[in-house]
Amino acid sequence: MRPVNLIPPEERRGDQAPLRTGPAVYILVGALVAVLAGVTVLVLTGNQVSERESELAKVEREDAAASAKAERLAAYTSFRNMSEQRVATVQSLADSRFDWERVMRELALVLPGDVWLVSLSASASADVSVEGAGGAGGNLRAAVAGPALELSGCAAGQESVAGFVTVLKDIEGVTRVGVQSSELGEEEDAGAAVDGPATSSGGEDCQTRDFIARFELVVAFDAAPVPALGSGEGEAAPVATESEGGE
Repeated sequence: MRPVNLIPPEERRGDQAPLRTGPAVYILVGALVAVLAGVTVLVLTGNQVSERESELAKVEREDAAASAKAERLAAYTSFRNMSEQRVATVQSLADSRFDWERVMRELALVLPGDVWLVSLSASASADVSVEGAGGAGGNLRAAVAGPALELSGCAAGQESVAGFVTVLKDIEGVTRVGVQSSELGEEEDAGAAVDGPATSSGGEDCQTRDFIARFELVVAFDAAPVPALGSGEGEAAPVATESEGGE
């Protein structure tokens, strides 16, 4: 026979018992969980906002303190900048200063005995004109941007001029020596001396015999820095205008 369960459905226990609560309970529990999660997120967000506001207030206070300190130290900063600029200016002027004294001393040492100078001028820049120089260098001086010597005088022949050009290169700092002109005399003056300049009608004409060569040279110091004009360093230095012999 087939067994028949005579217990009413509402009183049964076990797997065969019908649900008495229904789905409403699960919906309610889910809604409560969602509300709890929302409240948790809201609380955490509020805490983060509070922390950020606190950090922002701290940063603003630090910024205000730093700004106040910077204002107090602005005078010192300005003084330091001015000091650094002055040191840089002095250093630049010192670097651009040319040692003409050393050059003149070395020129006196290398000047041969068969060469005598009529005029000598020195300038720190091609833009500077030396009063009384007579333009000995001509176009050659204009081609030298930095310091240079302009020499004019006489020598006992073209070989002496060439030898003088060679010894000029022994002066420290000389990079090149340009010959503007070197010409022999056309007429012989029997009453003139060979070992020194003569006093002729021109006053500076050292070409007293036909074998004496009159020259114009430019001694360039290309490696030397070019001083800036207007600062007092670019002014010309007329060293000498007359020389009485090649000692």
